[in-house]
Amino acid sequence: MKLVVFGWGNVSRGDDGLGPLLLARIAEARWADASLIEDFQLQLEHALDLQGADLALFLDAGKNTPAPFAFTEIHARHGMTHTSHALAPEAVLGVYEKTMGGRPPPSFLLCVRGESFDLGEGLSAAGAARLEQSWAFLEALERARGPLEWRARTE
Repeated sequence: MKLVVFGWGNVSRGDDGLGPLLLARIAEARWADASLIEDFQLQLEHALDLQGADLALFLDAGKNTPAPFAFTEIHARHGMTHTSHALAPEAVLGVYEKTMGGRPPPSFLLCVRGESFDLGEGLSAAGAARLEQSWAFLEALERARGPLEWRARTE
């Protein structure tokens, strides 16, 4: 099952780097048949990265996310303009539907609660602990890779 994983954020902004840090761990673990996409923010063009995928996973940090993280299935959302520079994952799925003329792969969001997002800050102590909790959760997802299995783990 081909998986595409998006990790976005900025490691120079403290806990905002949780998405890219998790993506780096996936790269180190060498998940089979996984395409890894890192960026500072999601953009229209990321819809193209979903082509040929059977499953998609989005990794991000959030300020108001329940601790330690939230894992949800997400669906396409429409109504955004073509001039958007930063998109929500649901908007990327909407762009995919509109441009590709079909449904995007089943998609899930793992959003890790962050505490500190200031420029030049390192990962907070809480962010580091949540990184470890999130990584353990991701390892379990990898062992049971599939939309039905992942839906059973959503909130």
